[in-house]
Amino acid sequence: MLILKMGFVNNKKNDNILNMDKIDEILTRGVENIYPNKEALERVLMSGKKIRLYYGIDPTGETLHLGHLVQLLKLRKFQDLGHEVIILIGDFTAQIGDPTDKQAVRKPLTHQQVLKNAIGYKKQIGKILDLKRVNVRFVHNEKWTNKLKPEDLLELASHFTVSQLLNRNMFQERIKAGREIYVHEFLYPIFQAYDAVTMEVDLQIGGNDQMFNMLAGRDLMKKKKNKEMFVLTTKLLTDPAGKKMGKTENNMVTLADSQENMFGKIMAWPDELIMLGFEICTDIKMEEIKKGNPRDAKMRLAYEIVKIYHGEKEAEKAQENFIKLFQKKEIPDEIKEIKTKTGENLENILVENKIIPSKSEFRRLIKAGAIDIDNQTINNVNYIIEKSVIIKIGKKKFLRIRI
Repeated sequence: MLILKMGFVNNKKNDNILNMDKIDEILTRGVENIYPNKEALERVLMSGKKIRLYYGIDPTGETLHLGHLVQLLKLRKFQDLGHEVIILIGDFTAQIGDPTDKQAVRKPLTHQQVLKNAIGYKKQIGKILDLKRVNVRFVHNEKWTNKLKPEDLLELASHFTVSQLLNRNMFQERIKAGREIYVHEFLYPIFQAYDAVTMEVDLQIGGNDQMFNMLAGRDLMKKKKNKEMFVLTTKLLTDPAGKKMGKTENNMVTLADSQENMFGKIMAWPDELIMLGFEICTDIKMEEIKKGNPRDAKMRLAYEIVKIYHGEKEAEKAQENFIKLFQKKEIPDEIKEIKTKTGENLENILVENKIIPSKSEFRRLIKAGAIDIDNQTINNVNYIIEKSVIIKIGKKKFLRIRI
C-alpha cells in the first residue's frame, strides 16, 4: 500500500513537471509578446484552470497558408492540455476588411464571397486540430454582429477615442502619404473587440500584426465585463525585407498546396528564413537544428512542414521528387518564375512571357523532344498547365511555372 501511494505521488509530481515544460514551451516558442505578461498567464495555466481561447480568421482568400499554420500549431498545444479552443470565422469582419498593414482601403467583399472563400477552411484546420474532440468549435461573428442596433453601436464606439484608433502605425503612414482613411476601417478593431467580449474568452491568439486589434478586445473586456483577458502574439513569417509571407506579397505557401508544391516553395525560401521557419512552423527542438549547409537545413525544414500537414509518407515522396528534379539534374537554385492559373496553355505562357520567340519555335522544340516538365519529356503541343511545375528547355534553360 505504501509503495502504491508513493508511486502515485511521484506520478503526480512528474505530471506537473511535464505540464510545466509544455506550458513554458507554449508561452515562449515563437511568441512575440504576452499581455499583461507571461508570468500572469503562466500562473493561470499552472493552476489547472481550463481556459477558453480563440483565434479569428477572416476569409479574404480561398485557402489558409503557413501564417495560419503558426497559430494552429499553438492552438493544438492548448487543445492537448484540455483547454477550449474556438476558431472564429470572421464572415462579418471580412466584409469590412482588416486595415492592418494596408496602405490603401481593402476591396469590400460580399457575405456570399466570404462564405465561398471559407468552404475549405474546416478541412484544412482539421489537419492540425483534432476536430473529433469536444474542446474545439467553430463560430461565425456575423451571427451576433448583425444583431447590433444603432444604439448598441453607439455604446460600443463610446469606449474608444479617435486618437486611440488613429494611433495605428498604418494610419499614421497613410496620413503622411496623403492617403484617405475611411470610417468603416475605424470600426474594424471595435467589431473584433466585440467578438472577444461576446464569447467571454480568457485568451486571444494572433500574429504580432494583430496586436492593436487584440488589445482593443482586452480593453473592452475590462470595461464591459471587468475581466482580465490575455493576449498572446506570435512572431510573423516574414521575408528578409520584413514583409509578411502571404497573399499580398504573392509568396505564400498555402495549406491547399500539394506536398510537392509545398516542399518546392519552401526550398525556394531565402536562407535567412530557415531558423525562423523551424521555430514557428515546426515542433523540432531548436538545439537539434545543426548548423552547416543551408540547403540541407532547408531540406529538413521543408520535410518537417510537409510532414506536419500531409503526413510522413507524403513528405518522403515530396523530398524524393525534389532531389530527383533538382539535385540529380543540377537545376540552379535561382531560376525564372512565372505565375499563372490552372488551365492555361503552355505554348501561350512561354510565348507571351518571351521565353520562346514564337509558336512555331515552340512546336519545333516539342517535335525535337527538347521540352521537359518535371523531368518528363512532353510531345503534346497543346499541353495544359494544371499545377506548379519545373520546365527545362533545351539543355540549360530552366523555368518554374507556379500556380
